Amino acid sequence: MCEADLRQAVLAKNDDLAARLRDDLARQGVTVVNLLSSPGSGKTELLGRVLARAVERGVPVAALTADLATENDAVRLARSGAPVQQLLTDGLCHLEAAQVRDRLTGWLPPDTRALFVENVGNLVCPASYDLGETLRIALMAVTEGEDKPLKYPTAFGSAHLVVITKTDLAEPAGFDEDAFRANVHRVNPGVEIVRSCARNGDGADTLLEYVLSAPDAVLHQPPLAPGPHGHSHSHGPGAKRSHSHAHGAAHGHGPATAAAPRS
Repeated sequence: MCEADLRQAVLAKNDDLAARLRDDLARQGVTVVNLLSSPGSGKTELLGRVLARAVERGVPVAALTADLATENDAVRLARSGAPVQQLLTDGLCHLEAAQVRDRLTGWLPPDTRALFVENVGNLVCPASYDLGETLRIALMAVTEGEDKPLKYPTAFGSAHLVVITKTDLAEPAGFDEDAFRANVHRVNPGVEIVRSCARNGDGADTLLEYVLSAPDAVLHQPPLAPGPHGHSHSHGPGAKRSHSHAHGAAHGHGPATAAAPRS
């Protein structure tokens, strides 16, 4: 089997499993949120704020957090009072649908309305893998540079929502928000962009409301999605996806199938 065929087979298998997982969770009334960002974007702190808001309001939510090693983020997120599980990838740079399915088996509370999956900090590999999510949210800190959406078009072009984090640092970082928004809309026209600051909680309520309203909303349709297959398929209510990028076993990471809103 040639390299291209291997990539296609790996991602096709992942997509099929993700589609079944999405259907199963939708029948249970669970909205699954895939959070994508580079390391250090502040997504763990912001997610902790969102989970705490949900707990305060009596909304049943849960979280899976993925890292190559340590359970540090699970410990931090558990302080919110929400059910949290750590998913260790043992060196792999991304999550796959099988890992999510295996970790959820026998654990996810039956009344859960929203499951947040904090993906591995990486804007390349994770963008190619459907995890069975309802929503894909891409986050970027103001310290990372306005051109990130152009450098990582699959991550930003496949997002239903984009979040700017660490906005309290925008002025000292010299962040040009207008340029960033223009770059986002070059790869994902019309996507909503939310500002947030985990330090003071700004944006947490907006994110939570966006997620909770997703089952009844007509979602933004991102133009890009992961995978090399060249076809489109539905991805959550009102959204369509077309495959554009491959990064799988042929790149040396291997298929990880072992158990382990508003602008």
